[in-house]
Amino acid sequence: MLCAGRLGGLGSRAAPLWPGRAGSRGLGARIRARGVSTSWFPVGAAFNVKPQGRRLDLFGERRGLFGVPELSAPEGFRVAQENALRKADLLVERVCSVAPGPQTVLIFDELSDSLCRVADLADFVKIAHPEPAFREAAEEACTSIGTAVEKLNTNVELYRSLQKLLADKKLVDSLDPETRRVAELFMFDFEISGIHLDKEKRKRAVDLNVKILDLSNTFLMGTNFPNKIEKHLLPEHIRQNFVVAGNHVIVDGLHAESPDDLVREAAYKIFLYPNAGQLRCLEELLSNRDLLAKLVGYSTYSHRALQGTIAQSPETVMQFLEKLSEKLSERTIRDFEMIRGMKMKLNPQNSELMPWDPPYYSGVIRAERYNIEPSLYCPFFSLGACMEGLNTLFGRLLGITLYAEQPAKGEVWCEGVRKLAVVHESEGLLGYIYCDFFQRAGKPHQDCHFTIRGGRLKEDGDYQLPVVVLMLNLPHPSRNLPTLLTPGMMENLFHEMGHAMHSMLGRTRYQHVTGTRCPTDFAEVPSILMEYFANDHRVVSQFARHYQTGQSLPKNMVSRLCESKKVGAAADMQLQVFYAALDQIYHGKHPLTASTTDILRETQEKFYGLPYVPNTDGRGALSQGDAGTRRGQGTDAHGARYASEMSFY
Repeated sequence: MLCAGRLGGLGSRAAPLWPGRAGSRGLGARIRARGVSTSWFPVGAAFNVKPQGRRLDLFGERRGLFGVPELSAPEGFRVAQENALRKADLLVERVCSVAPGPQTVLIFDELSDSLCRVADLADFVKIAHPEPAFREAAEEACTSIGTAVEKLNTNVELYRSLQKLLADKKLVDSLDPETRRVAELFMFDFEISGIHLDKEKRKRAVDLNVKILDLSNTFLMGTNFPNKIEKHLLPEHIRQNFVVAGNHVIVDGLHAESPDDLVREAAYKIFLYPNAGQLRCLEELLSNRDLLAKLVGYSTYSHRALQGTIAQSPETVMQFLEKLSEKLSERTIRDFEMIRGMKMKLNPQNSELMPWDPPYYSGVIRAERYNIEPSLYCPFFSLGACMEGLNTLFGRLLGITLYAEQPAKGEVWCEGVRKLAVVHESEGLLGYIYCDFFQRAGKPHQDCHFTIRGGRLKEDGDYQLPVVVLMLNLPHPSRNLPTLLTPGMMENLFHEMGHAMHSMLGRTRYQHVTGTRCPTDFAEVPSILMEYFANDHRVVSQFARHYQTGQSLPKNMVSRLCESKKVGAAADMQLQVFYAALDQIYHGKHPLTASTTDILRETQEKFYGLPYVPNTDGRGALSQGDAGTRRGQGTDAHGARYASEMSFY
């Protein structure tokens, strides 16, 4: 794929990773160090205060989103995409005329970078910007760049320029390992895009890819749309838990933490009620993916998607899932019995365990068994304290410090966004993290990481700094109260920051393989590692301080919190096995043996153990995963997850 994209989000990865591969780390002395700026200030304070707004500046320059001058207005996306496409044409002409050698790979990577810098940024803006005009302009840019990329992936002249290099053994042997690996990855991307086909079939492959991109975006956006029901159908004490608009009750999620069984049940059944348009979209998406896979020479789409990953094949994945499910079985049954016992204790009239029960009752068990009521912990986990904890951890492990920096006018899309500079003790400035942490109307609910610009070594010896966004959904601080995190929110923060640091530290010569642009089944490793730090009392005790008194979180509270993570762990893992198995079946042999909803029911009953609820549809797995787990992006846990992975930019 000429343009390798980002990890996380709705249109990708979920959370999710876009294609790319891992490369070598650390350029050492080849990168010129950047000094510390006097405009930076301590990171903790930046997150514990409510933004005061910028001083009136009548004459200051408006820099545009992420400092891109063209993006000071929505119309700038058209300018940016036209500039990128013009540059791409020149680079294609150049690489096709240059003699094969290392320069070929450098030009390919520059071509990839020029397209990614527009596509990745636009992909974020189209779902996150609060202004519809910006979102619409970004969507158009995504479509335009995406179509161009698909055509380049089947450009025979471009392919032959790379083929000449890789066919010359003497030239290949002269390449350094990183350059050779990147050249092979670009060739691999041509091959899975159908470069070997005749002209008519190549055009068909391009058309299918563009259609798949559109369908996947439509489906993934649709999974987040609320459902509504006439308010007279819900008792007053139930509907007061939801938003009421006129004669309807709006349900925008699963309300998995509600203590009222009927509220959780209503949310589950209403939010997941079948949507005919979504089901048609999903079925058409899966069908077109299967057509594409067969057209380019794979028996299933899953075989195509897993090519080049650590797992390598669907057979390996399913063997792993079957074995894992077998090993989990007894522990999962014990977890369900424990959860059922708590439900029976609190609600003896209705003790049957249903899919909307485990998240809530697991929390009740943790609170009762370990006395970890979130309200006891939240005062110790102010957002500023957690950010300082991350800062300390990164300093000790990696020699890195985070500094807050005041964004320029127009640089961010919302006042609450903070900008962090990532600074290494010897190499200087490594890149920037934009922290879009706070709730706002219309903002996607998922916690995720976006690559806006990948790092690469430029011809002048300077390093193109990576730029990423972390998006969470935290309450705003007030004048007298900082944002206080629950233990789960704190762990989420650590997880997402793991992705960000992967992007900052995964420094390679080529942006095509930088940071999180690695095999999709490796992408979660750094972020999962950060969760272990978030669950280690030696780490937590270093930063957890009461926001008013400064008192450290007592050691016994830290220990109880860490120990409580084991409650229901097998059932949680079993749920992920179900999602992954569903993903493999949806993208396996076609035509499917039944409807997507029937397959969902069969797979849930086989791999999860709790009953399927009639009249809930295929978006249920995706929605449940987003509500019940923090780590959906990049893990391919859900049926729609390949929507982003195989979008080719």
